[in-house]
Amino acid sequence: MDSFFLWLGMGLFTLVLLCLYRGVFGPGVLNRIAGICAIGTKALVILLLMGFIYRRVEMFIDISMVYALLNFIGTITVAKYLEMKGEV
Repeated sequence: MDSFFLWLGMGLFTLVLLCLYRGVFGPGVLNRIAGICAIGTKALVILLLMGFIYRRVEMFIDISMVYALLNFIGTITVAKYLEMKGEV
């Protein structure tokens, strides 16, 4: 079962690289923000998979919840900044 989680994590890492491409070379600001938010979401899932692999799910759930909160606050902050700047 650990090898399944390991392969799943590597597949998610590949998807993170694709989202990173969208975040760097996106056609617009909103596409770049969406790419970065998707990276944050996939990082949460990778953290939980690490918890399953190390058999310490309760610790990694706490870490992923804090990371999700930081990702959400960062997204809202960037959206507010772009709205005030007039780019959206």
